[in-house]
Amino acid sequence: MSSPTTSAASFSAAPRPDVPRRLLRLADRAAPVLACVGVLAIWEAACRGFAIPSFLLPAPSAIVTAFFGVSPAIWAGHLWATLRVALMGYALAIVVSIPLAVALASSRLLSRTLYPMLVVIQSTPIVAVAPIIVVTLGSGDLPRVVITFLITFFPIVVASVTGLLSVPEELVELSRSLRAGKRREILHIRLPVAVPYIFSALKISTTLAVIGAVVAEFVAAEKGLGFFIAFSTSFFKIPQAFAGLVVLVSLSLVLFRLVGWVQTRYFPWSLPKGEK
Repeated sequence: MSSPTTSAASFSAAPRPDVPRRLLRLADRAAPVLACVGVLAIWEAACRGFAIPSFLLPAPSAIVTAFFGVSPAIWAGHLWATLRVALMGYALAIVVSIPLAVALASSRLLSRTLYPMLVVIQSTPIVAVAPIIVVTLGSGDLPRVVITFLITFFPIVVASVTGLLSVPEELVELSRSLRAGKRREILHIRLPVAVPYIFSALKISTTLAVIGAVVAEFVAAEKGLGFFIAFSTSFFKIPQAFAGLVVLVSLSLVLFRLVGWVQTRYFPWSLPKGEK
C-alpha cells in the first residue's frame, strides 16, 4: 500500500493535460510563419544553387535589395494610387450589391429578370472590356473605379442573396403570424442571418478590388502598383517588379484582415465556433 507522500509525489510528477494543448496552440499559430520561412529558404537556395538569372527568377534577397532601392516616397505614391481606386470601387460595390441582393431576394420576378444579366456581366472578361471602358469614360479615376466595381460586386450579390434566402421558413412564418411587415422581416430576420454570408463575400472582394485596380492600371494609368510592376517588367527590372508584387500582396492581406477585424469587433456572433 502506497503512502500519502508517494501518492502526492506521483501525482505531481504526472504530466499536465494543458501542456499538449498549449503546444498545439503554439504550433497552430506558428505554422503559417514557419511555412513561409521554409518556402523562402527553398526559393533562395534554389536560385543560388542552380544559378538562376535574376531576370528569370530573382532570389528573395535580390527582391529585398530592389525594394529598398526604391525611395519610400515613390512607394507611397504608387501604393496610395492603387489603394484609393480599390477602396472606391469596393465601397461602390457594397453600396450597390447589398440593396440589389435584398431586392433580388424579395422579388422572384426581379430575380429571374436581373440575375441572368448579372451572370452575363460577370462572365465577360474584364481584361477585354477594360480598354473600352477607358476609351468611353476617359483616363481619370472613374474608369478604374468602374473596372474595380465590375470585378468586385458579383460575389457580394450572390453571397448576400444566398444568405437572405437561407432563413428557416419557420422564422418567416412566425414573423408573418405576428403581422411583421416586409421591412421588419428583412431588417430583423433575414439580414442578421445573412451577415456571415455577407462577410465571407466582403473578405473575398477585398482581394478582387485590388486585382481590379491593378487590371485598370495595366490598361491606363500613370501611377499605381500595377503601373509600377508593368513599368519595371518592360525594362527587365524583374526583382523590382517582384518587390511591387510583394507590396501588392501585403496590401490585399491587410484589407482582408481589416474586414475580418470588423466582423470580429462588431459582429462576433456571426463567426464560426473555431474563430470566436
